[in-house]
Amino acid sequence: MYKFYSIIIPSFNRADELSELLKSFEQLDFPKDAYEVIIADDGSTDTTAELVKKFQDKKSFTLTYCSQQNKGPGAARNLGMENAAGDFFVFVDSDVTVPPHWLNEIDLGLSREKADAFGGPDTYLDSFPALLKAINYSMTSFITTGGLRGKKGRKLAKFYPRSFNMGLSRKLQEKIGGFGNLRHGQDIEYSSRIIRSGAKVFFAEKAFVFHKRRTNLRRFLRQVFNWGIARINLYQIDPSMFEPLHAAPAVALLLVLTVSVAAVFSPLFFWLFKIGLVSGLLVLLFSMADAAIKYKQLKPSFYLPLVIPIQVFAYGAGFIYNFIRRVVFDKEVKTGFKKNYYK
Repeated sequence: MYKFYSIIIPSFNRADELSELLKSFEQLDFPKDAYEVIIADDGSTDTTAELVKKFQDKKSFTLTYCSQQNKGPGAARNLGMENAAGDFFVFVDSDVTVPPHWLNEIDLGLSREKADAFGGPDTYLDSFPALLKAINYSMTSFITTGGLRGKKGRKLAKFYPRSFNMGLSRKLQEKIGGFGNLRHGQDIEYSSRIIRSGAKVFFAEKAFVFHKRRTNLRRFLRQVFNWGIARINLYQIDPSMFEPLHAAPAVALLLVLTVSVAAVFSPLFFWLFKIGLVSGLLVLLFSMADAAIKYKQLKPSFYLPLVIPIQVFAYGAGFIYNFIRRVVFDKEVKTGFKKNYYK
């Protein structure tokens, strides 16, 4: 159906991650003359250019490097499309690696579904550290807010392809334009435009990527706080990108704070506090047991009492903060954590 694929990777000071990703492309089980890889460098000051040159010298696959001053991931993806030769654009983030069958599954799915766009899932490698497995569990499990991601099968919200693993045809891109200027959530805004265009979008279930995400709890907290902020920014752009379930973490945070304070003064709220505490502990214990079964090891489970509350409450805090700013007081767009975001 599509003759040539352009795989576009935006990057900013991610040479270490890119090294792993580009190595995984060397193992790709797909005709070498049917795809290219484009590094869209968003003003990196590390060794990204030198790293790309080393892989270009290997000539394992067609690899192109283009760069710009730092403008954000959306602008970098647009730069990649401007320099792409393919009739289908595929986007992955720098913090993933791909299995050998990945692009073949995308190609087969697009042909089978006669689709204009796709979104694929993310998962983990057995070699990931325990903390990353715990974060992966919290992000993808239906027990926690994984249901918000909206994927095939059981889902609690509309499925939006995400930038760590998504793509669209050149023809569709020419119709809807490029990515917007949002620092966080710009992939959801772009997916919304794809869906509203009437394009055929499918979930490429077998075309998964291995997603390393953030490598410590502080980065994870900042990331999910920014997602909470982004949801309000998306709502302000188009209310259809907001569903009631998106407010669930914010509601949970407000309930916890309200009941905790009121419990000091009221016996009724004290009992409610104890019921909530026991319920929360049961959910955590169930999640820990489920994660232990999933990963066949205990260590990731021990991180979940930190990871799950961070995900829920940091997202809720970002949501509430930006709701007050933008909806109540009609302030300008808020980015969230930006300075030292990757440190």
